[in-house]
Amino acid sequence: MEKITMTFNELRRIKDALPSGSSQKIADKLGISVETVRNYFGGIHYDGNSIGIHFEQGPDGGIVSIDDPTILNLAKEMLSEANVG
Repeated sequence: MEKITMTFNELRRIKDALPSGSSQKIADKLGISVETVRNYFGGIHYDGNSIGIHFEQGPDGGIVSIDDPTILNLAKEMLSEANVG
């Protein structure tokens, strides 16, 4: 898997652009909790897990290193589908 680096604000823009209910759809598709998906996008819901994402403070919200882009790729796919449909 390819490691991805982006700013926290870029990650939040993707999350904020998702249609309502997308976090739950991603969670259902991957068999994980919705809290884990929210944590992935920078939430601090301690009931879920942290999976393959690391945050560092810095400009533009800081830097996010993503070891496992599965959730990010699903989010981008949902955005693409929403913009086409």
